[in-house]
Amino acid sequence: MGPYVESLRSRIGSECIMLPGVRAIILDDQGQVLLQHRTDLGCWGLPAGGVELGETASEALRREVREETSLEVVQAEPIALYSGPSQHFRYPNGDEIQCFSVGFIVRKWSGTPIADGIEGSEVRFWPLNALPKDIVSLHRRTIEDYVKYEGSFLLSN
Repeated sequence: MGPYVESLRSRIGSECIMLPGVRAIILDDQGQVLLQHRTDLGCWGLPAGGVELGETASEALRREVREETSLEVVQAEPIALYSGPSQHFRYPNGDEIQCFSVGFIVRKWSGTPIADGIEGSEVRFWPLNALPKDIVSLHRRTIEDYVKYEGSFLLSN
């Protein structure tokens, strides 16, 4: 949780907040997708997170990917905007959010994927036809959209 969300949480507790965010579909040369095993939820998810005050979506994408995977995003393509009630999420600690997130495809990146040990305990590339069953529901939808993606920006709800 970044400083902006920490500031809000200190004032309003676990009440639902609208949270702008980013999600990264990072692909390797074989078309496999990078997932991290999340320590907060105990399941797999895309590298993702909130946009901080004064930060663009692109800057947030680069920061979140670097923090969670040690990778540097070289080039990213926006694929979809996720918003609405279907994007409601409750964390195990009771904090609630409704996401307003941009999904990005990242085909060009540099570095070696390494879990940060804080938000994720493991990072690993998975074939799209053999994904783990325990994926964050919001992220599973983003992956499904990527599989069907035909080059036109999606407005998802």
